[in-house]
Amino acid sequence: MTGAQRPTLEAVARRAGVSRATVSRVVNGSTTVAEPIREAVRQAVAELGYVPNLAARSLVTQRTDSIALVMPEEATRVFSDDQVFPGIIRGAAQELEAADKQLVLMLAGSPAGHERVERYTTGRHVDGVLFASLHGADPLPAKLAALGIPVVCSGRPLDGANVPYVDVDQVAGVTKAVRHLIDTGRRRIATIAGPQDMVAGIERLAGYRDTVAAAGLPQMVAVGDFTRESGAAAMRELLTAHPDLDAVFAASDLMAHAALRTLREAGRRVPQDVAVIGFDDIETAAYTEPPLTTVRQPIVELGRQGTRLLLRLAAGEEVEPALILPTELILRDSA
Repeated sequence: MTGAQRPTLEAVARRAGVSRATVSRVVNGSTTVAEPIREAVRQAVAELGYVPNLAARSLVTQRTDSIALVMPEEATRVFSDDQVFPGIIRGAAQELEAADKQLVLMLAGSPAGHERVERYTTGRHVDGVLFASLHGADPLPAKLAALGIPVVCSGRPLDGANVPYVDVDQVAGVTKAVRHLIDTGRRRIATIAGPQDMVAGIERLAGYRDTVAAAGLPQMVAVGDFTRESGAAAMRELLTAHPDLDAVFAASDLMAHAALRTLREAGRRVPQDVAVIGFDDIETAAYTEPPLTTVRQPIVELGRQGTRLLLRLAAGEEVEPALILPTELILRDSA
């Protein structure tokens, strides 16, 4: 269809038998028009193939029908083989598609990226912001919320900001994993902890420390950053410092994958000599050698529930301050 043939608001009004102003109100989502008239307008829109002017609609409704998903990570991390990131993106996209809204993915892994996100979101180019993978006490979520911008965090904010968040029960998941190792006779249980500027890293290490301490067992800790490379380096560090270790809890499956390989290179059999448990239950966990015992967290559901909470907040609803999703221990051959 050419520009000259494109149906206009006036054409829709004539087809529906109403005024142009009424069509404008219906198209822009007004609830002040009676339902039979709204239905007549919707039918006319469908019959004519009318496409609303989204810019004009935004001016009228003060809505953009888009949500920003902000990840304070470098692109190389977000688009790596770490399935946590695409899982959250997929969950958010599914929820927004069902709500007929758009997803704007923004990376803030550098000071310039952080500034760009702040400019874009404070400019009201989106109706709300979902933060994922927060590092440290990032002040941006609380700052945006104070400006009246709907904000939800995937993961508890470390600065204690009064911002709604969705998370998984990190400590309970780790406790199940370490208790399983203890119950199967392991007594020299080490951990490859996650980064200590992220709530997942902090809480998974706390769960490990509390569980081994309650059992009267020694604590053996090396810290990684949720990547394979850091997992391999941490496993080598643990083997050097504690050559008699008989189990490892890794705070992510990618680090656990690397630990399996490092143990094999060191001549240690899994699980006969050293049992290994990861966290996340990414797709490849079932295909390692041996298949990896891990803590399943509902990654896609994190994205869905965080987005659902944000849409409710953007619609002016009262929302719960925190939503905690369960974790599950998945037993396979590595432990």
